[in-house]
Amino acid sequence: MTESRVKRLATTLMDATTDKAPLVQEQIYKALCELGESEPEEILNACDEYLRQHDKLAYPHRVIILKAMETVVKNNIAVLDKSTAKVVIFLASNEMTKSKEVIRDWQQAASSVLVAVGQRFINKVMEEVLSKFQPGILPHYFVVQTFANLSVSNVFGMVPFLNSILGTMLPMLGMAKQDHMKSVFCYALQHFSESIQEYLANLDKAPDPTVRKDAFSNEIFSAYEVLFTGWLQHREAKLRLAVVEALGPMSHLLPGDKLEEQLPKLIPGILALYKKHTEAFYISKSLCQILEASVNIGSRSLDVQLDPLLGTLHPQICAPADPAVPLTVKNHTEVLRCFTVLACSFPDRVLAFLLPKLESSGERTRVGTLLIMRQIINSAPSQMEIKKPFILSSMRLPLQDTNNKVKRALVQVISAMAHHGYLEQPGGEAMVEFLVRQCALPSEPQPKKQPADVDDLMSDGVRSISVNTLFLLSTTVDRMSNVLWPYLLEFVTPIAFTNALTPLCKSLLHLAVKKQEEGDSASLIRYDLNANLPSPHALTTRLLVVSSQPYAGDGRGAAALRLLSVLRCSVHPALEPLWSKKVPVLVEHLEENTEKPLSQKQWEEELLLFLQETLAAVSDNTWVCHFLTEMCRQLSSYNGVPAEKNFLYKCIGTTLGACASKDLVLKQLQELLETARYHEEVEREGLASCFGICAINHLEETLAKLEDFVKSDVFKKSVGLFSIFKDRSDNEVEKIKSTLILCYGYVAMYAPKELVLARIETDILKNIFQYFNTKVLGIKVETKDLTLKLCLIRSICMISQAIDNGAKCGDFIFSRKAELVAQMVELIKAEPLDTMRTPVRQRAMIVCTYLVLLEPHLGDPDRTELLDTCLGSVLALPPEPGRDRDEDGADAGYREVLYGDTISALKDLLKSLLQRSLTPHGLQDMFAHLGPWIKSSKEHERQRAVEVSAALLDFYLSKLNVSTIIPFYNLGVLIALFSPRCSDSLASVRQHAIDCVYSLLYIQLCYEGFARDHRDEMVEGLKALKKGLEEPDFTVLFHTCTNIAMVIGKRIPPEQLMSLLLAMFEGLADPDKNCSRAATVMINSLLKERGAVLQEKVKLLQEKVPDIMSIIHGKLEEVDEEHVRKAAQQTVYILASQHKSLVVSSLLSSALPFDSHTCAMWRSLAGEPALTSQILEQLLEKVNRDVPYKESKGFLLGSSSERIATPLPLAATCALYEIMSAPESGAAVLGLYPPLFVTLLLRLSCTVGVQLPKSLQSRERKSSSLGSAARSLHPASCAVETLKVMLARGGSEEVAVAVGSAGGWDLMASPERHHDGIAVLAGAMARHAGPRLPLIVKNLIPTLNSVFDSQRVTATAFLAELLGSNVVNDLMLLETVMDNMMGRQKDACTLVRMLALRGLGNIAAGSPEKVRKHGAKLLASMVNGLDDKDDPHNLVALEAMSSLSKLLGHVEERDMQSMLLHIAIRIRPFFDSEQPELRQSSIVLFGNLSRFSEGDCEVFFEQILNGLVTLLLHLQDPKPEVVKACKFALRMCGPSMGCEGLCDMFLNHLREDRSLHYGEFMNNVCKHLMQSYPEMLNRLISTNLFYFKSSWVDIRAAAPMFIGFLVLHVDEDHSPQVDLDQLISALNLLLKDPVPAVRVKVAETLGRLVRIL
Repeated sequence: MTESRVKRLATTLMDATTDKAPLVQEQIYKALCELGESEPEEILNACDEYLRQHDKLAYPHRVIILKAMETVVKNNIAVLDKSTAKVVIFLASNEMTKSKEVIRDWQQAASSVLVAVGQRFINKVMEEVLSKFQPGILPHYFVVQTFANLSVSNVFGMVPFLNSILGTMLPMLGMAKQDHMKSVFCYALQHFSESIQEYLANLDKAPDPTVRKDAFSNEIFSAYEVLFTGWLQHREAKLRLAVVEALGPMSHLLPGDKLEEQLPKLIPGILALYKKHTEAFYISKSLCQILEASVNIGSRSLDVQLDPLLGTLHPQICAPADPAVPLTVKNHTEVLRCFTVLACSFPDRVLAFLLPKLESSGERTRVGTLLIMRQIINSAPSQMEIKKPFILSSMRLPLQDTNNKVKRALVQVISAMAHHGYLEQPGGEAMVEFLVRQCALPSEPQPKKQPADVDDLMSDGVRSISVNTLFLLSTTVDRMSNVLWPYLLEFVTPIAFTNALTPLCKSLLHLAVKKQEEGDSASLIRYDLNANLPSPHALTTRLLVVSSQPYAGDGRGAAALRLLSVLRCSVHPALEPLWSKKVPVLVEHLEENTEKPLSQKQWEEELLLFLQETLAAVSDNTWVCHFLTEMCRQLSSYNGVPAEKNFLYKCIGTTLGACASKDLVLKQLQELLETARYHEEVEREGLASCFGICAINHLEETLAKLEDFVKSDVFKKSVGLFSIFKDRSDNEVEKIKSTLILCYGYVAMYAPKELVLARIETDILKNIFQYFNTKVLGIKVETKDLTLKLCLIRSICMISQAIDNGAKCGDFIFSRKAELVAQMVELIKAEPLDTMRTPVRQRAMIVCTYLVLLEPHLGDPDRTELLDTCLGSVLALPPEPGRDRDEDGADAGYREVLYGDTISALKDLLKSLLQRSLTPHGLQDMFAHLGPWIKSSKEHERQRAVEVSAALLDFYLSKLNVSTIIPFYNLGVLIALFSPRCSDSLASVRQHAIDCVYSLLYIQLCYEGFARDHRDEMVEGLKALKKGLEEPDFTVLFHTCTNIAMVIGKRIPPEQLMSLLLAMFEGLADPDKNCSRAATVMINSLLKERGAVLQEKVKLLQEKVPDIMSIIHGKLEEVDEEHVRKAAQQTVYILASQHKSLVVSSLLSSALPFDSHTCAMWRSLAGEPALTSQILEQLLEKVNRDVPYKESKGFLLGSSSERIATPLPLAATCALYEIMSAPESGAAVLGLYPPLFVTLLLRLSCTVGVQLPKSLQSRERKSSSLGSAARSLHPASCAVETLKVMLARGGSEEVAVAVGSAGGWDLMASPERHHDGIAVLAGAMARHAGPRLPLIVKNLIPTLNSVFDSQRVTATAFLAELLGSNVVNDLMLLETVMDNMMGRQKDACTLVRMLALRGLGNIAAGSPEKVRKHGAKLLASMVNGLDDKDDPHNLVALEAMSSLSKLLGHVEERDMQSMLLHIAIRIRPFFDSEQPELRQSSIVLFGNLSRFSEGDCEVFFEQILNGLVTLLLHLQDPKPEVVKACKFALRMCGPSMGCEGLCDMFLNHLREDRSLHYGEFMNNVCKHLMQSYPEMLNRLISTNLFYFKSSWVDIRAAAPMFIGFLVLHVDEDHSPQVDLDQLISALNLLLKDPVPAVRVKVAETLGRLVRIL
């Protein structure tokens, strides 16, 4: 019986092989394999029987079964008995040869079965297959292939058969006419030859060690003849390749004499194939094997073949390999192996062939040749040993090659040479130099997109490989140390190798350290043995200079300094202590920073200090003089590198300062002046800084040399020479003069102050002006040269700073100060006013800033001239300089920066002028100049002037130090100048203007005697007002201006008020309209603040009220002036205080929607709390009195009726909104909070889904298209907005915000979700407005009996949500609200009943302690809800389950026990409901019920078992919330199941935050179930069978998987419980499911059923 079941299972699976889904086929294959693991013999026999019986089964389905058989055989070969093996062999043999046609997949699968069986039963397999291999009859294709594969998989078993196979096969070769047969014979011969070679190589392990090669030689040769002479010439390319692949291994088995005899034909034949085949790998591989076989027999005829061999193989390497095509890379490898074989045998001829190719014009030829050279150098070292000089000399031409690919290949050759000792030979140095030159290639920017032909490498690629190679040779090839050291030092100083410095320094550092470790530190550099090495002075200069740009060239600074440090003893013995301490500190500083944060100036100063300390440490004048000479010698080599040349000049200056020889100093200074390239700005800077630094120690010599140079012939010659070329002369001479002027500036700045002050006027300035002022025929001519001007300005700036710093030591009167200021003013005046292209203005103002501070004082006329010139030159510039359309971005950016710097320079100059007169008068004088600019009609002029003013006033305040209290007499005038600007049309002006007012008021406070750090609350308030000035909105601006005016009004001294007002009146004529309006606002505010405002008393007749109201409305429409509006609003207020009802009725009769003027009139009624309260009460009465809507029948037959809003409650609601939107209404709203809230809440409930009357709909559309109505008139929106504003004004802003952020307002206006919105509102009220609730609840409870369903729903939803908050309990409202909720259970409206249950459930969250007290009543309500008959959509039942889940945690167990079973049974059908909410709620409730299972354990345990399968399967539910519920329920039920392992699994794996691997989890669950409840097996399987028909795919797939795992873990004793026939039938049926995923799981389970058969 068992047999038949296994067979039945296997048959079911094999029947299913016809499934078209690949995944299902795969799973059927796996299931068959699984059955086979358990019962290999049984399954193999079943497969055999099935395939024999189903002879017509299509071959793709047979393949699945055959593959399964192969796997079963492979995995169980050791235990397979002979009889089964025979059956399998016979079947596979038949399947393989059944069709005479080749059907590859099918026959291959059968062949693989035979090969698998052949691992152990080779004789039986051979017996069967040989029966199909008869002499004289062409065998089946796969018979031959099977022999071939068997020879590979079982070498020792097959080789003994090969002699007879070859004997039978040889005659067949001639019979093979079809290409595929010829190919398979080649395939067999190839593998036979490889097997024989392997057998012979492992004779010690072979069963018959007497086997010899010659046993096969003759047969192989016979086969060779057929293949080579007949088939190799075939037109079919695939066949030719098959032949070639076979010939390679066969060549090793040919008799030596025959191979020798064949070589003259064989090699040309193989070589000829290269022309016929693009894919050359198989040819090259075979050729290499033939060459190896030839060399093994010591062939003499190979010599003759050498030239064609080389000629054919060489182009193979020259064609570049494509990494994307792996065979091309493999081909290269094989061809290189061929060259290795040839080079070992014919070194001379191979080199004679290759080396001339290096001179070829073709790039690929040169690159290919170098690749072969690298291979030969590496793989034939002994043969190449004596050829080293010859090879090196042949490399001369490639060393000159400019092609990047050739260079790269050459670098690789050099690397190989280095490893094999070539570079130690004469000529090796040229190789090293080439490598260093490649390291020095410039870095090229990578193109964003590589071109289609990326063959030509970037020079970056060559450079990086060269850098890596140099470093590797220095650090890993020991024999290279003596080649590279100290030779590499020769490349440090030439500028051409600058880019290679970093790798050079790193390599040299490594080599030097290695030398030191070997004990050579004293004689690290042997100059006696290496004449070409650079001197210590040259190395030090070079390495120090390149360190000045430390991050250039891959961080050459740190590398250069490290090398310098290691060479310290060779530079000078005295440097050991200093450098060993200082250099690491400098390197560490570089490594801690990166390029951006490191200050170049600070870094250069550190290096110059290091140089200074070095010179002091050496203290050997001869050495210093040599060092100085070397520095000057190197100067010219830095012509293309300005930054480094500039630094070298500074080093020369520092070294000149340390030089004791005055003559040498003068000589070198003269030489520097003669050789400088004056037309380069950096050079001028460098030379000038050199003179300045030198002057620190040699002031006299420096000044003398500068003066001598002008008188010298050199200067005159250059001037004379240049004058020959008229166009050049002026320019060049000016550049020389500029440099000399700059030199004087630097000398003044650097030289000791005590020495230089005396020389400034007598020598320095005299000479500067002598160079600057050109005279023609005795008349002074103004220079136009920009360089000369800028150098003059910089020089005077440095002189001024020097005097300023020096004057601090003692009194110094600068008699030429006024003259210099006048000179600067002239330069500023000469600048064009329409543009700013040069920094002359900015720098001249900086000079004046320093000059102004020096003694003596500047006279008034000079001061005025300076002020007016600078203001006019900067403030009048056109707006946004440098933004011309025709300029590029860089130029515009430069202008922008220059403009910013110029404004800053102007501010600094004005501050230094103001500092000289820090008094109210000084301030007044300054603003007398600035005033016209501040009031300019041009925006850009105003903007700059006010910005400068703000900076000046801030500066004045910060420097003010009042010793005696004096009046700030001009405060009023200055305040009037700036305060109207607070509403200027430009935002930046407004911001700066308020800063000015702020500073002025604090200056006033200081003059009143307050400390400067005193903070006044009102004045500080101005800062807060700045935000309001960002807005261009007039109302915001004028409101802010009013606040500013209030601050000014409170802080202005009484005596200044009049002058302020008079000055303000002048502001009315301001060209900026905004400012003139601001002046009006401020005047009014000031007058109001100071009292003097009259109120007019109005007497009116009662019956005229409506007319008056309409007149006011008309006036507001006509005139749009602020004061008219204010007066009108005041009138409305007075009228209302006398005639409330009339005013309210009159306004309510205004057309809806209210226009802005009506709204303003409503808002004017909010001013006085008592009046506002009375008006609000009247409006509430009007809202409540009329019905909220009228039903309107549709005129079409069958159309539903619609609700139309009634006009009076709508108008009253809008009016309530307008009044309460006025902030002043707050007090009145607070007083009427409960009735307002309840009325508006119920109003809202009656407006949901209500439409506007037709007349109003058209009016609203019209007004919204005109843009006049700010708010929607729709009844629901209107009610929501009014309720919102009521909450905000009633102090419950938090409630409105909380409801808004939760989306509650939108929900309230939605007919479907209105009650959810009300719940959000109730929750927010409970959290933020608890004390308001008692009166609200009291007002709301009567509406539970309202005739309007909507009002009952709203009231119930509100009260239900309140029960969820503890505040109800605290306010002693719980019992009242709860009883009212219970009373709603019989309400006619389903929604009300549902909400009432929700409220009762909410008690668990709000007042859990009360649940115990009222437990029985609450549970009864819930059970009634579950049994609600009038509940077609189960809404009430759903709520009852959800609420029960909440309550269960708090009820008494005794209350629950009686209902437990009833509830469990009642909710069970919902587990599989189509509605996900019902599934979720019922499952969560079931989980909660399990808490009460202890007392009635048996009964409830039964319920758990009933639901267990459902819960486990619904873990695959399509809805995530249901999955979450199942996880919860299973965690809760776990402890009641009495299985600790299962309980732990549920707790650990079913955590909410954890993702679940369902298959793995179910496997473990079933394991525990079958260990703890094996008797439940049949019940569990039966429940799962029910879900085979589930509508959810994932659950249909999970059910068979569940059964599969149960079967996997059940003990044999319990397996009889299962009705296997029923189960297999059900699975068989499910195997036809339309979804492949389900079928996959069924197949998987079918495979597992073998466990219980």
